[in-house]
Amino acid sequence: MGKQISFFDSIFVDSFAGGGGASTGIELATGRPVDIAINHDPSAIMMHEMNHPFTEHYREDVWIVDPIKVTRGRRVRLAWFSPDCKHFSRAKGSALVDRNIRGLAWVVLRWAGLVHPDVIMLETVPEFVTWGPVRKGKPIKSKAGQTYQKWYNQLRDLGYTIETRELCAADYGAPTIRTRFCLIARRDGYPIKWPDHTHAPVGSLEVKKGECLPWRSAAEIIDWTQPCYSIFESRAAIKEKYKVNAIRPLKPNTMRRIARGLDKFVIKHASPFIVECNHDSDRYRPIPEPLNTITRKYTGGYVSPVIAPSLIQYHGEKCAQEARGQSFDTPLQTVDAANRYGLSVAFLSEWYGNARDGIDIVRPVQTITGKDRESLTCAYLHKYFTGVDGGELTAPLPTVTAVDHNAITLAHIVKYKGKDVGQHPQTPLHTITASAGEFGEVRTTITRAVSGGNLGYWPKIRDMLNTYCGYNLSEDEVLLICLGGMWYFISDIGLRMLTPRELYDAMGFPHDYVIDRTVEGNRISRADQVARCGNAVCPAVAKAMVEVNLNEGFQKKVCTMHELHTEMTC
Repeated sequence: MGKQISFFDSIFVDSFAGGGGASTGIELATGRPVDIAINHDPSAIMMHEMNHPFTEHYREDVWIVDPIKVTRGRRVRLAWFSPDCKHFSRAKGSALVDRNIRGLAWVVLRWAGLVHPDVIMLETVPEFVTWGPVRKGKPIKSKAGQTYQKWYNQLRDLGYTIETRELCAADYGAPTIRTRFCLIARRDGYPIKWPDHTHAPVGSLEVKKGECLPWRSAAEIIDWTQPCYSIFESRAAIKEKYKVNAIRPLKPNTMRRIARGLDKFVIKHASPFIVECNHDSDRYRPIPEPLNTITRKYTGGYVSPVIAPSLIQYHGEKCAQEARGQSFDTPLQTVDAANRYGLSVAFLSEWYGNARDGIDIVRPVQTITGKDRESLTCAYLHKYFTGVDGGELTAPLPTVTAVDHNAITLAHIVKYKGKDVGQHPQTPLHTITASAGEFGEVRTTITRAVSGGNLGYWPKIRDMLNTYCGYNLSEDEVLLICLGGMWYFISDIGLRMLTPRELYDAMGFPHDYVIDRTVEGNRISRADQVARCGNAVCPAVAKAMVEVNLNEGFQKKVCTMHELHTEMTC
């Protein structure tokens, strides 16, 4: 059994420190700063310096840093390693791998052999266990895992007891389903412990029994006040109207993802979704929970799928009054030769890879990588008269006149890469990667169906559904959605990228974590912000791992702020 260690007799090291996810988790677990942070990337170190001012930073290649020199004879209580994972990750696709980057984990043995950390922790992608020889930039499948086993055995031979597991960030309170390979190695005589998960999927037995909290959802991290631009407007029109640049026209693959997400999460989704718009802390509310106090201002919407006759004529004797609709728990009405029935109801959608059907919003987000992969759709009021662009739901309803001027918007998230179309906002965000531009918010505007009303962009939306979703709607058919007893049709679709702040919130970073500027006040680009996020460790996972393993044999002491500063800067 190891001896007791006082608060300042040992140090913590964060190698491959990145933007500071592991360091943040370690600090949350121990209540003290990380002593040494190492990374070769200047932008990563600058972000780390901004948020961890008491840490000694080394902007160097991990192989250049001498463990004996930087530790200066101090005992290393914990050494955390998060080696670059992109040359193991499935997200890399068919691109050639770099043998040197795949070999970065060898630096762990250097630290273990030279300064003998009491505890070593490593976090990377699950494919790390397939580490093996490479020939012409391609891993040799028949030798997969050989190098990993050699590395593992050498670490064990240095006197370490080792255990490994795969941990999902959503299980520890982060609103992302990022799953990573985690390793704990000890040589201090204490047993290795793994943290009990505190959260579980919504509807799971653990949640029903009250043993775990439900997974946090992407809806919690969405900034619903951000403007969302119509996918049908030109780049020039958006720039003139909103004073911003936007990528238009969208590529066919993106349009397919949006359309399929619209079909799955707006038209056919079975779970109602309420967006609270008047309270910063309550941005959404699951349907089983009671509604907030009802005021004169409309603050929430109830979306439920129904089978609705979709044939509606805006001119002539027949009009919207004939569209009655029906609940799912009743038999379907008479079916005739016309395609009169449609399903009605927001979602997360992926922007890359083969378009799948997307992700349910009631689940955590998938693993966050360094790229924006997903986008979202939400609810707002849309004014389609007098040239006004629309209004936030946080603002009072504009003057109500005899003409119906307002529309409601539903939401989902679209992903630009990978196999998924996207996801519903009530699920955790998918995995965030290091490349920017992977997640977007999709807002589906629905407008009251009235005789002689303006159809907006419905004809283009109908063409999208027919082209990408297998619908067979004719030119005189309109798909109707029942909301609060009123009939609506889809009049517009908006799209915006998720912001870096939303992605960091999804990873579980503190909301006040500084991501956009350096200590010198220089701006950090959006691409660098997203890259640091995608390469980061989820703080919640690091915190959970450190909490259960570093309390034993560790004495804490109370000191003044002056004493703390002296200890940290000596």
